[in-house]
Amino acid sequence: MRYLSTFLVLAVMQFSMAQDLTIPPKRYVDSIKIENAIKRTNNKYPLSDQENSKNWKLLKKYSDEFDAKTLNTERWYPNNPGWKGRKPTYFHGSNVSLENGELVFRVNQHGNEKLPEGYTHSTGFIKSKNRFLYGYFEAEGKLMDAPWVSGFWMTNVSKDWWTEIDICENAPGLYYNRHDLNSNIHVFRAPKDKGDVKKHFSRTKKYYFPLELHEDYHVWGLEWTPEYIRFYIDGLLFREAKNTHWHQPLEINFNCESNKWFGALPDDNRLDGEYHVKYFRVWELN
Repeated sequence: MRYLSTFLVLAVMQFSMAQDLTIPPKRYVDSIKIENAIKRTNNKYPLSDQENSKNWKLLKKYSDEFDAKTLNTERWYPNNPGWKGRKPTYFHGSNVSLENGELVFRVNQHGNEKLPEGYTHSTGFIKSKNRFLYGYFEAEGKLMDAPWVSGFWMTNVSKDWWTEIDICENAPGLYYNRHDLNSNIHVFRAPKDKGDVKKHFSRTKKYYFPLELHEDYHVWGLEWTPEYIRFYIDGLLFREAKNTHWHQPLEINFNCESNKWFGALPDDNRLDGEYHVKYFRVWELN
């Protein structure tokens, strides 16, 4: 058994070296007790607060059940207007569709179209046209079982201010990430009266999820207030961070992407992966 363990470690190291990656060590800060997952009784309120103890008001104007035939371009940009994608994966509108009441992201649906230099594959991205400052944000999704990162996150890049909150940023399509629940918040820059940040920093935490994260749909939630940032999965609070810098209106993003940090690089033998999102809902405190 000891020799088998040694072989597996060496195999992972060789794979990492071949891909020119640095795969982070597994430093889980906690594990998720999925037996305590919340059962939904209504769609009016966040899964974590089904009794609406905090008096949330659903903003239907900005929420989306993805039950139309085509993407609502009054709410969403059908691609990212400011970012082509992290090489070697390009964001291309052909990879985004609405099917059977779900938002679906695929890979390499661009056909014979030549991609820009440095890009070998394509996947999808949608971005909200509205920006939000605080509230509760929730989506139910089934992550891609292929080596791309499935994302549900918030950001806003401006000249003086650039922050990010990653609600879901996971790559369970790689076997060594199957149980990884990642959580990260970033500040790339901030003006003098909002922290005076000139050098990027992030606050990253990794949690152990007992099931393989890509096997089923899960509900991802973010409660964002002037005082704190709280992260939820399936109605369970798993992380709370003090809100020291995240006071900038942010846009909503759904996408898949390459990311070396997760080991998520294209594999031509695994182009059938799909990332499904059932809905996006946003609430404000009433």
